[in-house]
Amino acid sequence: MGAQKLPAAPVADPWDANAALILTGELRILEPIFQAHGQYISFSGQVVIMCVLEHNVGESELLETPGEGRVLVLDGRGSNRCTIMGGNLAEQACRNGWAGAVVNGCVRNVDDINTFAIGVRALASHPRYPGTDGVPEMHVDVEFASAVIRDGEWLYADTDGIIVCSKEIYGWLLHPSLHDAPSSSENSFVF
Repeated sequence: MGAQKLPAAPVADPWDANAALILTGELRILEPIFQAHGQYISFSGQVVIMCVLEHNVGESELLETPGEGRVLVLDGRGSNRCTIMGGNLAEQACRNGWAGAVVNGCVRNVDDINTFAIGVRALASHPRYPGTDGVPEMHVDVEFASAVIRDGEWLYADTDGIIVCSKEIYGWLLHPSLHDAPSSSENSFVF
C-alpha cells in the first residue's frame, strides 16, 4: 500500500476555524451516522449527486466516467430495505479515480469494499441486492444527516466526521492519487 497525504489539520480544524462560513451556511456538518468502509479513512473531492431509491440504475455508467478525485453522494433516501452500492461498483469507482462515496443507504460486499483504495461512508450493510427498475435523479440538491448537499460542493471526510462546503477549504484534496507521497512521517498515513 502507498502513503496517503493528509491535510495539515483534520476535518475538525477547518470546522472550528471557519465560523463565518458556518454562519452563512456555506460550511455544514453531517450527523455522525455513517459507517466507514474502504482503505481510505480520509478522502475529499467535489460532489457529484445521484439519487436512487432501492435500485442502482445508472450508477455503473456514472462510475465508468473519469472520477478525477470527485466524491459520489448517493442518496438512497435512507432506505435500509436493500443495498444501493456493492463491491463491484466500489471497485469500478476506485479503478476510475473516484475519491470516495457517501451513501445515504446501505452497501454490501463490505469485505470486498475494504480491499479497495477508496473511502466509502454508508448507513449500514445489507445482503439484499437492489432492484433494477428506476430512474436516477442527477445533480440535484439533497438533504440528509441534517445537512443540505449540493452538486459541485466540496466534501471532506475523515475519522472526525464529514463536512461539506460551497468552496474548497483545503489547498489540495485528500485523494492520494492526485498527490506525491508525503516527505515526512508527520504528514503521512500509511495503509
